[in-house]
Amino acid sequence: MTNADANSTERTATAIDAIAEEWVTTLADLNPDVAIWIGIPGRHGEFADLSPAGHEQRIHAAKRVLAQLEQARPVDEVDEVTLADLTAELRLDVEESEAGLFKRDLNVIASPAQGIRDTFDLMPHASESDWDTIATRLSNLPGAVDGYIETLRLGISDGTTPAKRQVREVIAQARKHAAADGFFYAFTQNAEAEAGQPLPASLRADLERGAAASAEAYQKLAGFLENELDAAATDDDAVGRDLYALQSRRFLGATIDLDETYEWGIEELARMVEEQTAIAGEIKPGASVAEAIAVLDADEARTLRGTDELQRWMQRLSDKAVDELSRTHFDIPDQVKQLECMIAPTTEGGIYYTSPSDDFARAGRMWWSVPEGVTEFNTWRETTTVYHEGVPGHHLQLGQAVYNRAMLNTWRRQLAGTSGHAEGWALYAERLMQDLGYLDDPGDRLGMLDGQRMRAARVVLDIGVHLGKPRLDGTGTWDYDYAFEFLKQNVNMNEPFVRFEVNRYFGWPGQAPAYKVGQRIWEQIRDEYQRREGDQFSIKEFHKKALDLGGVGLDTLKSALLN
Repeated sequence: MTNADANSTERTATAIDAIAEEWVTTLADLNPDVAIWIGIPGRHGEFADLSPAGHEQRIHAAKRVLAQLEQARPVDEVDEVTLADLTAELRLDVEESEAGLFKRDLNVIASPAQGIRDTFDLMPHASESDWDTIATRLSNLPGAVDGYIETLRLGISDGTTPAKRQVREVIAQARKHAAADGFFYAFTQNAEAEAGQPLPASLRADLERGAAASAEAYQKLAGFLENELDAAATDDDAVGRDLYALQSRRFLGATIDLDETYEWGIEELARMVEEQTAIAGEIKPGASVAEAIAVLDADEARTLRGTDELQRWMQRLSDKAVDELSRTHFDIPDQVKQLECMIAPTTEGGIYYTSPSDDFARAGRMWWSVPEGVTEFNTWRETTTVYHEGVPGHHLQLGQAVYNRAMLNTWRRQLAGTSGHAEGWALYAERLMQDLGYLDDPGDRLGMLDGQRMRAARVVLDIGVHLGKPRLDGTGTWDYDYAFEFLKQNVNMNEPFVRFEVNRYFGWPGQAPAYKVGQRIWEQIRDEYQRREGDQFSIKEFHKKALDLGGVGLDTLKSALLN
């Protein structure tokens, strides 16, 4: 059955689908960011209640849904997956709440300190009505910050605090947003250009007031972090084995042996180094990896200058991959063929993907947050990144789930899944593109291995830091300086990128290893599936069956495909 057939064959909704749909509605009501993210009606001008009371309300709702799921009986395989995955996710929500993680939820990349601002990127910007909603949201931003501060204060009161390193990095981020040339002022000053028309004077005034109020709120957040939380924050960057195990389950949707995975990461890193060394000799006979990189970096044909040129190159490469793969290796629906490559309005670093809205009115988007001062980019490093974020990576995986609305409820299409499932697939997709001949150029292949080597290195770094493992050189346990030098030796990035990455791993435990560990689990499942199918195995059919599930935890993926 083709994807088009799957999309047109309507599956009768079940009682378990109804529970999942109700949970989406509840989440969108409790957190309007969810409604914005998936493109459904909601209170787009408001924020979630980030206070302790708001958190308790969400956990109470999760427990109510868990009770409903315990009484539910699946009627088909789709139900079985929904029941298993939603139950696992909600139980983990409760466990994390009992461990107090919400009271220390502050890091450099994925905490409310960033999320309060980030959703503005996904809001529609094309009409007067859109900007009226944005003005309302800006006016409500101070309340969201106040609730967040209240929660962090609760953490101070009982000693559940983030690390000082994260606090100090976020202070700098908050002050940047609060500045006169920061995000909020620049964002609202560009409103008429985004809308493509003059806006009423009253709306412009509302936007100006909203920008000022939002900047002031971020200044207040910075002051709280500096004057209160910094003194109470822990000096220890490591979260320890128990909290790390919780976070690992969150990002993988699977339980793994952390010690075995650490040793595997060391072996995988050595394998990546060996493979890179062999390809370096193809670029320049007898060259080391560093010498081959110098050759590639000096190649003008592989150099992009400025973010405009970067964006155009990303879009061209993405469009080419979508066009060719849709004609040869994948059945890609027309809606999923649209992928927008964007330069993010922030400068924190990082490349990421956002799914299309549920009606595809907002396309899937690949975002590049370019750090300040970075103006040159090398195509040999980033070709595989476009495949990772786009097709056959995140966009094919997540866009396909959105498209499959006839079979999957909204939670399965839009909100289910883990980093291990999504990022593991994206790394799996990079290797697939090598197998399909898209990385035959030695430079592009070295770039792919450069990324794979980084992902292997951070399995070692992340587990090493947070579990207090001995350093690889035997001189003590992992600390920041050792981790920074270790990553520098295993990536080819400029220092701002490396520092951001290390800060990210220290503050977001368990997430970075999910890429490489997720790839490992995807490959293990595929290999076992192939052994089971024998001569009947079809890689295209395996991919279709796996992607038709939508986002799931990796334990659920394994069960659905192999049991």
